[in-house]
Amino acid sequence: MAPRILLVVLDGIGDRPWKGATALQAARKPFLDRLVREGVSGLVDPVAPGVKVGSATGHLALLGYDPYQYYTGRGPFEAAGVGIGLRPGDIAFRCNFATLRGGLVVDRRAGRIRETRELEEAVNRGVRVSGGVELVFRAGTGHRGALMLRGAGLDPRVSPTDPKREGVPVSSSEPLDPAAASTARALNEFTEQAMAILSEHPVNRRRESEGKNPAGAILSRGAGVVPVIPPFADRYHMRGAAVAATALVAGIGRLCGLEFLSTPGLTGGVDSPLEKKMETVRRALGEYDFVMVNIKGADEASHDGKWEEKVGFIERLDGALDSLPLSPDLVVAVTGDHSSPVAWKDHSGDPVPLVLWGEGVRRDGVQRFDEVSCARGGLGRLRGLDVMPLLLDLAGRSEKYGE
Repeated sequence: MAPRILLVVLDGIGDRPWKGATALQAARKPFLDRLVREGVSGLVDPVAPGVKVGSATGHLALLGYDPYQYYTGRGPFEAAGVGIGLRPGDIAFRCNFATLRGGLVVDRRAGRIRETRELEEAVNRGVRVSGGVELVFRAGTGHRGALMLRGAGLDPRVSPTDPKREGVPVSSSEPLDPAAASTARALNEFTEQAMAILSEHPVNRRRESEGKNPAGAILSRGAGVVPVIPPFADRYHMRGAAVAATALVAGIGRLCGLEFLSTPGLTGGVDSPLEKKMETVRRALGEYDFVMVNIKGADEASHDGKWEEKVGFIERLDGALDSLPLSPDLVVAVTGDHSSPVAWKDHSGDPVPLVLWGEGVRRDGVQRFDEVSCARGGLGRLRGLDVMPLLLDLAGRSEKYGE
């Protein structure tokens, strides 16, 4: 029986030096360093050198799906991840709850709000848009959510309502092509009606009384039409599962044909209960040929500009990973979907470290899992699309090319 495969994606793990070292270089991480000593390492450009990659395109590439072919926008993956039933032709957006003061966006994450289910229900009950367009809004993890629009003549080529910065009003969506006029109109109607509903909601009144930022608006971006992606099982002849906290990664898994395995209590932040996530991973390895697990907290710390918090999270995740059942019938890859330098508070085009661990791997003498050490590894510098073929070959699951 061929070994199982575990792909661990450390979201936003790559960095640039801060105070003389990257977070990976500064963190104490005996388990990850052990994998490197016993494995083979390298660097990965998730899409291509210098390309600033989003989480959706990074994960698609790591799963072996060319993002230039299958990525139509982040919205459909977010929508699938929060459980919206999608159909061909539906238009979907990723969303954030945000705080407004004086008509200006002052917090694009609404204090990283968690209590969003009542807000979701109120919005779905109260919002009605014109033109016969149906809509479904679903809250995701924390401040995140997704919106689906369904109707005749819709087109995803619209500008976002998310201004992507603070201190400015919510943007009005504009059609980027005449065919998208009805989509922009429906999105603006949704945004305006949602603001009116949220401004009076008891959850927000309570948050204000507690000195917390209320969720007074829903910002939308990442418009896309639902893509058609070849099923993972057909492509690789494996039964696969995805373990994650965020709707995006859940949606990528679902649209690729991986079974999403939920874990109660996950937040997608630095406070997420990683031990519970590892319990889910261990159970999945007993049932599936392939398991992908996303661990998000390092990316959150990067976006918040908190270097010490990123270091601390890496040390905590290393302890959680130490519970993985390493054995001869398992092949493991640990890498990232993109770099998120703390100094930037955003993604960058820097490559991320990669280690492959498994029976028969050619050890290369690298001792530590970080961006500089792995650059000296035997795998060299690869693309994200190269990771799945390497895993399949190490696990004895690859097909011979030619006679």
